[in-house]
Amino acid sequence: MRTFGEAPPPPTFFERLKSGLAKTGLGEILTKKKLDAEAVAELEEALIRADMGAAQSKKLAAAVARGRYDAEISSAELKNVLANEIATLLAPIQKPLVIAGDKKPFVILVAGVNGAGKTTTIGKMAKRLAEEGAKVTLAAGDTFRAAAIEQLKVWADRSRAQFVSTKAGGDAAGLAFEALEKARADGSDILLIDTAGRLQNKAGLMAELEKIARVIKKLDASAPHAVLLVLDATTGQNALSQVEAFSASVPLTGLVMTKLDGTAKGGILVALAGRFGLPVHYIGVGEGADDLQPFIAADFAKALTGAGDKT
Repeated sequence: MRTFGEAPPPPTFFERLKSGLAKTGLGEILTKKKLDAEAVAELEEALIRADMGAAQSKKLAAAVARGRYDAEISSAELKNVLANEIATLLAPIQKPLVIAGDKKPFVILVAGVNGAGKTTTIGKMAKRLAEEGAKVTLAAGDTFRAAAIEQLKVWADRSRAQFVSTKAGGDAAGLAFEALEKARADGSDILLIDTAGRLQNKAGLMAELEKIARVIKKLDASAPHAVLLVLDATTGQNALSQVEAFSASVPLTGLVMTKLDGTAKGGILVALAGRFGLPVHYIGVGEGADDLQPFIAADFAKALTGAGDKT
């Protein structure tokens, strides 16, 4: 119980996620009491507007209507049914990032377009992994931006990680090679490599990403052991073309979705699950060190639909 005048506790990660995803409008999906053809069509349209994609939206609306067609249904019941269907659909992509103990260092290459929150995500991951007892090395492979190098250095200090960088404009592939050598020499468990933000339609930059992966293999043929793509949830359907383009350059092993606290586009995760089936390891709702959390399908589905709210 709070005493009078005491500040309220800060919102939890789930509360912030729910607040951000409330913008999808799925909390207001039922305007009719009966789940007839019009209501099902209305639901499908709402799911498409939430960026779930036409195929997944049709599939979900049909699943909700199954066995309930033309029946009376409350808004709360509809939200719970929809949340369960979304959670079932997302369950296969709820996979934690597994660090293989026989790979030392375990090399994680992180890619993404400009502004997706890539460098911040790497910093948060480093802090989380260090708190779990891992010895981490961070490589500032975004050599195009001096600010990214400085930003990653701050995160390295916070997580007491080793830090490898080169001058702004330096060769990113050469830096990655040097970082792996140093991580080995230091006995690091994990090497996290930042890369320059690149647009998926810039062939030169995508070729550089391929080069980084190729150069790392000269030291360790099995590396990189994980290739993560950081996606900004506010880009909506554009995330699909990003996954497609990056997959053509490097073999993606997992996704991280950021900025879910400021978007009406959170349903894009459902579209991504249906199209690619890539694991989602983490989701993010802000800039703080603890604002990156493992992806939990059931929690995400509840936040997306407003299930459990009093109506």
